[in-house]
Amino acid sequence: TVWVEEETGPSDRSAFMMAMFRSFVSAAQLRQQQQGQQGQQSGAVGGDSLESQFSCPICLEVYHKPVSIASCAHTFCGDCLQPCLQVTSPLCPLCRMPFDPKKVDKSSSVEKQLSSYKAPCRGCSKKVTLVKMRSHITSCTKVQEQMANCPKFMPVVPTSQPIPSNIPNRSTFVCPYCGARNLDQQELVKHCMENHRNDPNKVVCPVCSAMPWGDPSYKSSNFLQHLLHRHKFSYDTFVDYSIDEEAALQAALALSLSEN
Repeated sequence: TVWVEEETGPSDRSAFMMAMFRSFVSAAQLRQQQQGQQGQQSGAVGGDSLESQFSCPICLEVYHKPVSIASCAHTFCGDCLQPCLQVTSPLCPLCRMPFDPKKVDKSSSVEKQLSSYKAPCRGCSKKVTLVKMRSHITSCTKVQEQMANCPKFMPVVPTSQPIPSNIPNRSTFVCPYCGARNLDQQELVKHCMENHRNDPNKVVCPVCSAMPWGDPSYKSSNFLQHLLHRHKFSYDTFVDYSIDEEAALQAALALSLSEN
């Protein structure tokens, strides 16, 4: 039996999953806004929370030459964001939303705050201006001692064994119209918009069918609209593939209760 998606829109289950994903994003954004407001109202924040508030999500260190993406307002170190700017269709490393690489600007407001706020060094506890925290840490003997006592990284031993074939590929997809391969999610959208905009065929979404809850026989009556509305973000950002749907629901409810 082949199921066809109705013209009225996605199924209730799909809408529920989308709502659950949005709740994760909304909760994280609300928490970030509240932290920022509390910092502005008090004029000073605890050392650990202050340093984490001004830490790059990529390198996890205090911002260095911060830049912000105009479309989503997320901030990163200039050097950390550079690899994302080298691809054809860049995605924000934090929210996974596409952005225009020409609309990434120096974050003067964050730089001003880095020069204004102080936080204790994680090693010697000396209060240091955030803009100087990186250089201080490299010369702090207590921090260096802490790093020396950390477990050493052991690289994986090379092996000639084949990669297990039962692990689904959720990174690249095949165009359901023409069979073009190795398209990531954003490239799949762009490819279909440019080459199959007027194709009337009902096809199975390769992104949905790769998910644990996906049905490989479920066809969308309007695949392009499905792509544009259902796949504006990457599932990797929100989904733990190692748990089932019931466990994911319980995790979402627990997170919602903890935020309220």
